[in-house]
Amino acid sequence: MSEPHPTIPDAIRGHWADRLLPSGWRPYARLARLERPIGWWLLLLPTWWSSALATDTLGRRPDLWHLVLFLIGAIVMRGAGCTYNDIVDRDLDVQVERTRTRPIPAGQVTVRQAQIFLAAQLLVGLVVLLQFNWFTVLLGAASLIVVAIYPFLKRVTDWPQLGLGLAFSWGALVGWSATAVSLALPPLLLYAGGVLWTIGYDTIYAHQDKEDDALIGVRSTARLFGESTATAVTRFFAGAMALFVLSFVFAHAGIAAFAGLAAGALHMLWQVRTLRIDDPDNCLRIFRSNRDFGLIVFAGLVIDALVRVIV
Repeated sequence: MSEPHPTIPDAIRGHWADRLLPSGWRPYARLARLERPIGWWLLLLPTWWSSALATDTLGRRPDLWHLVLFLIGAIVMRGAGCTYNDIVDRDLDVQVERTRTRPIPAGQVTVRQAQIFLAAQLLVGLVVLLQFNWFTVLLGAASLIVVAIYPFLKRVTDWPQLGLGLAFSWGALVGWSATAVSLALPPLLLYAGGVLWTIGYDTIYAHQDKEDDALIGVRSTARLFGESTATAVTRFFAGAMALFVLSFVFAHAGIAAFAGLAAGALHMLWQVRTLRIDDPDNCLRIFRSNRDFGLIVFAGLVIDALVRVIV
């Protein structure tokens, strides 16, 4: 049985994908980052927020079927995005300690095989997307433009994290449109806040690779901010929280939703207070904790929607 950590250093030890899948399937699971679920969580959460906010605003119960579809879509499309990223970045990945053992640079999967796997994931994603209204289908498809551009940004700008934010927060638009069949100010504000949140947490994540990135010329906000990272992340998180509050205000959310935001703000404060940018393990742990932040906000929205329906 292959071990997850020699191949992908920040994988979850003993993950089921490395224990239970046939050996021939494991490189594809690693292409899709199945043993690193934090990625699909961070893609999923803005979608869940927006869906719950829309149902709360309209006085409905959270749509469980939509939430399940978004979960499947997030796992599949995150896998597709990572596969595409690995195809594009294969020459860079071989030069970075943390990424040189990914399936393509390690020779576990050929580029052609990765392309076929990418097409299969996109097909599944399309099937999921077609379960929604046509406005949402077109809106979801439009996100592929941002996704396609993102891997190239690290070569030309210090702000690739902005590109990631634009892609990963897209669900804040899709979650609302799946219920309302339109867009409005609340999801737009939620989307903008999600972009700032993503820049913050991915800046933390990027500090794991900053030495290798400097050697090969890969750019990032981690390198840009350097020792001022904690201050910069604090500003991004504060901006994100302000936009989230405005989104909830314009959506006429109730007290439980704002209580969830308040608890989330305390979690963000903990992140910046405990951040140690020269400790990769610390950076990874804080980065992963953003799933907890997202679930706290989501819980507040769900409770608010349920209370409104009951009352």
